[in-house]
Amino acid sequence: QVQLVESGGGLVQPGGSLRLSCAASRSIFSIYAMGWYRQAPGKQRELVATITPSGGSTNYADSVKGRFTISRDNAKNTVYLQMNSLKPEDTAVYSCNAVNYILSMAYWGPGTQVTVSS
Repeated sequence: QVQLVESGGGLVQPGGSLRLSCAASRSIFSIYAMGWYRQAPGKQRELVATITPSGGSTNYADSVKGRFTISRDNAKNTVYLQMNSLKPEDTAVYSCNAVNYILSMAYWGPGTQVTVSS
């Protein structure tokens, strides 16, 4: 079992920045691909960004390319999402996901609220 806990959400003005963190409970974190997803009220959950277990490859939704950066520190069992130039449409609950396709295991964190508003 892997437990994930997000932090760093909050209220920010348009154009501002936030850094989300997702800490995993086990040291096997390094064998899981990690992702950030978000869900706005009344909308389906959507992929924001993913990163491979080694951190060597990342992928972003078109809506956040150039503004968001995903990274990970396997020594700290933590994945980050640096969000810059935030827009009101970025408002959502952001959740992190850990997946290992070989082991067929996947885990979700409870999420953290990000609100972009003036």
